[in-house]
Amino acid sequence: MKYAWIDEHRDQYTVSRLCRVLQVSRSGYCQWRVRPPSPNTLANQALDAKVAAIHDASRRSYGRPRIVHKLRQQGEVVSAERVRKSLRRQGLRPVYRKPFVTTTDSAYRLPVAPNLLDRRFDSWQSDQAWVADITYVPTGEGWLYLAAVLDLASRRIVGWSMSETIDATLVCSALNSAWWLRKPAKGCWSTPTAGRSMPAGATGHWPPSWASRCP
Repeated sequence: MKYAWIDEHRDQYTVSRLCRVLQVSRSGYCQWRVRPPSPNTLANQALDAKVAAIHDASRRSYGRPRIVHKLRQQGEVVSAERVRKSLRRQGLRPVYRKPFVTTTDSAYRLPVAPNLLDRRFDSWQSDQAWVADITYVPTGEGWLYLAAVLDLASRRIVGWSMSETIDATLVCSALNSAWWLRKPAKGCWSTPTAGRSMPAGATGHWPPSWASRCP
């Protein structure tokens, strides 16, 4: 292993220096280089090539278990430990891509709520204008949708709600949470920024005094 490491880094440092650091003789390294590779080394090289090919074909998404399964499907007799060492030798790791989670619900016939703010995000007083948006959060039991309400003046979250489904109730619950916490004066503008997640007319669960201003 020491000789192999020296051979790998010989373009960066002198062989004499590498041998001195690893406390091996230069003559021993030179003999190792001209010595034919052992059967074990050849077997590892062959396995490395197959592991790298499977890893690349999976777009770097396969880890050790699936690579072992794929190799055995190809008739290879290989242990999980050998595959682990092969991945480590080559510096290969699976890349887990974040699954797409829907945060927009377009399955309704109601008109889209008007954009009352019209991108006017400054010059507001506290609890005069709020915006709401939706994101998703991974949990041990699946995905949860999170709706949050932001006060444009303080840039603070003033209300939030979570649900396993994305619908108008999710945003309404977040706005209700903000209303009970802040008790804003009548005329507070609240505009969802979650695209079509919030249709117009979905105000049934909101405080009646908001009906004319909160879409």
